[in-house]
Amino acid sequence: MNNIKPPKWQIYLAFAAVYIIWGSTYLGVKFTLESMPPLLMSGFRFIVTGSILFLYCRFVKKMTAPTWANIKAAGIIGTLLIMVGNGTMALGVQTVPSSVAALLIATTPLWFAILGWIFYGDTRPNFFIIAGLLLGLIGIVFLIGPGQLTSHAIDLGGSIIILGGAFSWAFGSLYAAHSKNLAAPLVSTSLQMLTGGLLLTFLSLVKGEFQLFHVEKLSVKSLLALAYLIFVGSLVGYTAYSWLIRVVPPSQASTYAYVNPLVAVLLGWLFGGETISLQMIVAGAFILPGVVLILKSKARPQRVKPVPEEEIA
Repeated sequence: MNNIKPPKWQIYLAFAAVYIIWGSTYLGVKFTLESMPPLLMSGFRFIVTGSILFLYCRFVKKMTAPTWANIKAAGIIGTLLIMVGNGTMALGVQTVPSSVAALLIATTPLWFAILGWIFYGDTRPNFFIIAGLLLGLIGIVFLIGPGQLTSHAIDLGGSIIILGGAFSWAFGSLYAAHSKNLAAPLVSTSLQMLTGGLLLTFLSLVKGEFQLFHVEKLSVKSLLALAYLIFVGSLVGYTAYSWLIRVVPPSQASTYAYVNPLVAVLLGWLFGGETISLQMIVAGAFILPGVVLILKSKARPQRVKPVPEEEIA
């Protein structure tokens, strides 16, 4: 089987999926949590999606079964990205305002640049990357609104939990980008989801969420939102991200953290009857150039990995 570099249009499509779909999941999570506990919802979401994807890979695409090394590597990534990355967010937003949480998550590209340079020998952050990171963070502050950040008493514990999740997400993504023991992208993604989903469900059980959950109280809105998170947010969005992190430099893949909040606000304007403010325009004027600078920054050629031909077709 030949390894070939994926065409640019597929990379652009994956970026669009991560930017737009993940930007839309903010609203989906909000609706789902109206009648489901956070950890249980996240665990169920990824168990279902991972099961669907794994069965598709094995029985429809007839892909090779993963080795123990493949399972171990995917398990580590699933723990860092899904269990810690998603789980901490679900816990943190219960005590931290969403505006502060968005700003803390926006530090993810910074962790990508620093951790990749220190631990994996990635390109040392150059002027363009540093400028892009700063512009993105400034844009997020404008998007949230400086007044929003100072009008709340910020819970230190919750903030540390969310920041730890951003750190874990960055480290897990870098591990995925550099690991030599990964199965084919779709198979590895399904194993990551299953690992993270099972761990989140276990944490939900330990935290006592099962006692708080009643199936008969699930609203139609929550069910529809959960279906969207499973089939679009996870099956398409997370799969696109897992593939993208293996074919482009991690610093570029991490730009979703700047674009997602902007997309969320835009979708609120298009479908939620919200208005576009000068604040939003100013934020976009910082975020978009920042993302462009990071995407255009030079990276080491070996950072871009060829992908098995069966995964590109």
